[in-house]
Order: sequence, then C-alpha cells, then structure tokens
Amino acid sequence: MNARNTRNTLPAADSRIRRTAVLRRTALTLAASAAAMSLAACGMIEGDEVKATPTMGNDITVGVLFPDRDTKRYEQFDYPIIKDEVENLTNSKGTVKYANADKSETKQNTQLEQMVADKVDLIIVDAVNSETIASSIQKADDAGIPVIAYDRLAQGPIDGYVSFDNELVGQVQGRSLTEDLGDSVASKIVMMNGSPTDPNAAMFKEGALSELQDKVTISETFDTKDWDPAVAKVNMEKAVDKLGVDNIDGVYAANDGIAGAVIDVLKTAGVSKVPPVTGQDADLDAVQRIISGDQYMTVYKSFPLEARAAAQMAVAKLQGRSIEFDALAADKVDSPTTKDVPSQLVPPVALTKNNIDETVLADGIYTLEQICTSKFAARCAALGLK
Repeated sequence: MNARNTRNTLPAADSRIRRTAVLRRTALTLAASAAAMSLAACGMIEGDEVKATPTMGNDITVGVLFPDRDTKRYEQFDYPIIKDEVENLTNSKGTVKYANADKSETKQNTQLEQMVADKVDLIIVDAVNSETIASSIQKADDAGIPVIAYDRLAQGPIDGYVSFDNELVGQVQGRSLTEDLGDSVASKIVMMNGSPTDPNAAMFKEGALSELQDKVTISETFDTKDWDPAVAKVNMEKAVDKLGVDNIDGVYAANDGIAGAVIDVLKTAGVSKVPPVTGQDADLDAVQRIISGDQYMTVYKSFPLEARAAAQMAVAKLQGRSIEFDALAADKVDSPTTKDVPSQLVPPVALTKNNIDETVLADGIYTLEQICTSKFAARCAALGLK
C-alpha cells in the first residue's frame, strides 16, 4: 500500500513521504543505543538517570495550542498526556501552557503570539487554519522558538510534525464502507467530508476516494465547515430531501461528530435500520453507537502514541538531543512552505464491533464501565464485552 500524506501540499512530483517500517524500527533501535553511548561518553548518565544536555535543562515551558472543543479527544486525552509526558521527561520541572482556540483562527493566532511574548521555549500547535497560522509561526521562528505541528500540517517554518497517516485514514474508512456494501456501483452513498480549511480533511477525502471511486455511486458530497456537527446536520438534511432516505445505502462521514449528526438525521427521517456510516476519532459515544448498531465503524488513532511522541520530540528538541529527535522523527513530510519536515506518522486502525477490546479497551482509552453502561449492557454482553 502506497500511503501518502501530503497530496494537498506540493506538486505531485515533490510531495512525498519517505517511509520504511523496517528501517524505521532499526533506526529507532540504533539511535537509542547511539544516544545512550553518546550520553555515557559525555558523562551525562548517572545510574539509570539521563541528565539534560547543556542546551537546555529540565526547567522548560512547552506551549500547547488546540483548535476546538468539539473534537473531544483534544482535552480528554491529547493535552493531559502531553502535559504528563513533559513532566515525566523533566523530573516534574517542565511545565505546559495550554490554550484552546474554540474554532477561531484569529483567536489561535493571538494565542500563539501571546506565547511568543511570554517566551515559552517551544510551541506544539494543532492549527485551526493551516495557512493563516503561518504568519504567527514565523514570529515564533523569528523569536527563536521552535514549533511542532500536531495532527494537522501547519504552514510556516515548523521544526517537526506529529500526526497519523492521514491518507491512510481515508483509505481505511472507504475500504470499510465498500467491504460492508460490496463493490457495487449500484450502492449509493453520501460523502460528508471535513473542514475545507483543514489539510487533513483533504487527505482523508483523497484516501477515501481511492477506495470508493468506481466501486459505489457517490450521490452527494459536502464539506463540513469547521468540522461542526450542526453544519453536517444541515447538509445531511439537504441530502435526504434531495435523494430520499431509501436511496442512501451508506454514508462516508469523515469523523465521529459528523457521523453522529448524520445518524440523527437518518433516524429522524424514519429509517428502519441505519445504513453503514463511517467515522473517526473513536469518541465514546461513537463506540457506543457501534455497539448499538447505529454506526458501522470509526477510525481509532492511538492518541497516547501521538501525544507522547509530540512531548518526546519537544523535550528532545529543547535539550539538544538531536539523535533522539531524529529517531522520533524518521519520516519526512513536505508542506507548501517547508520541505523535509522531520515527522512521525502513527498508523490508524479500523474499529468495529469486533475489535473494541483490542483497541480502546486494551489501550486504556475507556473502561468497560464507561462503554457498557446499563443502556448498552445487553449488546456488550452479546459481543463478549464483559
């Protein structure tokens, strides 16, 4: 599978990710060994304790900027994990300064520039708008403050990028839908994409289309401004009014917020059984909809892996641990403004009713009690979740 991550950035000839899983694992092992030997040679290891390099000690401040609160994972998982990991890596001396833009690109630019004024040591940013954030990132760069793009590939002089293989996310969604519907152009679907200002949304869409085209009929397509479920609801109502609920065999929904809105509209329209609907992010209510049979699948992305990677990259960058940083960022990604951005891309997993125990339960994202409340107890038992 040739999974690419930056089709919406540079021309096809230059847009690429150079990735080899075996080489990456080897590089991580060799880099870890080399880092340990290098630190030992410099007298910076005492017993099991690794001392900070002279570049910067443990007393660091990392700024974290997230785009919205509708995507529940950001404040429920990503931010707390980054905070804890920074503290763990700095013997509780490092701190994290957090801000949420509430879907406002203007607010996020102001927040980033305030962090520059406050002289934080590094900024991790998940951009509301990957293009308009560039001017603020430039100000951080001018002030000598490194910026790591998180989840979405921001423009401007970024120093690193941590995300998932976003085109592969779309491929997983599209393939899951066609596997359930069967490869038949007679199947009619509605395509509910993400925000047009989010570069990831374009990658999800491209990946999904690579699986959907020539296999199903895409009757209607919508973008969802700001990933807002209320916008998705209005768009889905338009699709139902135009096509008729009986002429919708499935829905590609780019994330779980959109999926929830789609399912509500279909139920209100009186479907006897909700057709297969995709999702992404493994929100708790989405996992419960999967258990109840209302949502077909979601894409589980290991938030702990992504968040810890961002924190590890941040601390390694600040403490001058170039070998460790390189091992954490073995991928390379091009943005419209920066080539060969050191990156780490985490693979996604299709979550269905058949692997809940192997994904969100195994990783401790949710407990069995959180998922299998009294409303879902019987269905959980039927799936062997007990």
